[in-house]
Amino acid sequence: MDPEGAAKAFVDHYYTTFDTNRAAVEGLFQEGSMLTYGGEKFISAAAITAKFTSLQFSSCKHHVTTVDCQPSGPAGGMLVFVTGTMHFGGGEPPFKFFQAFHLMPAEPENFYVLNNHRVNYE
Repeated sequence: MDPEGAAKAFVDHYYTTFDTNRAAVEGLFQEGSMLTYGGEKFISAAAITAKFTSLQFSSCKHHVTTVDCQPSGPAGGMLVFVTGTMHFGGGEPPFKFFQAFHLMPAEPENFYVLNNHRVNYE
């Protein structure tokens, strides 16, 4: 799979999983993974999942606007940059977001998230 195709497939899978079953995103991280969310840092798959499952909204839907990727280092990693909007149930206005993923190969044609940085803005 080409890098652009792999990045888009990962992004589709990540947001579908996040929107339908936040606890299941744990499988996309490893113990050395780090998330920066709202200025806080969370290290480990369990800590990241705990943060996601503690978010106060019950439902959401991500709408991705752009996905860009760049190769990262000799190990076959990728930097993936995503912009879009996040919609909540109840008619609240959507939030715009920017999210960056540093993906590393886990096995052929699969990746895990080494680093994840997310910023919500209006």
